[in-house]
Amino acid sequence: MKLSHIDEKGNARMVDVTAKKKTERKAVGFGRVTMSEATYNFVRSGYGPKGDIFTVAKIAGIMGAKRTHELVPLCHPLSLTHVDVQYTFHDRQYAIDIISTVKTKGETGVEMEAINCVMVAALTIYDMCKAIDKGIELGPFYLLEKSGGKSGRYTRKKVKGER
Repeated sequence: MKLSHIDEKGNARMVDVTAKKKTERKAVGFGRVTMSEATYNFVRSGYGPKGDIFTVAKIAGIMGAKRTHELVPLCHPLSLTHVDVQYTFHDRQYAIDIISTVKTKGETGVEMEAINCVMVAALTIYDMCKAIDKGIELGPFYLLEKSGGKSGRYTRKKVKGER
């Protein structure tokens, strides 16, 4: 298997996308935050010790997507055309699912940006709520789907036991 971020001598490199055609690209990331029942019931209202939990986490996730290239060394800086963050609440599992949608029209995909978005949003939820519960769990995080580019469409298959 040939890895695009490794040159012919085995050294790490940034992929040269100069000759690649600009196409519409989209990626959807997934993350989960799980907590105790008491914490979940408190957090479900949307407000915690530091204020509006889910608006702050959404903004943080969007900022995380925009700054992915500053955190992941071989990522290209991208001009994102759309970033969104949505939440789904699971009252029986005391969990919050975070879904990010990231789009661009460019030479390279936005998978890293979509995953980074949900990770930063989850970490922000933790930060906003750690005063009431330091045992909040973050993860898993993964790519749900992507489209555009040479490799085309990818949709993650459900793993046994996933909700």
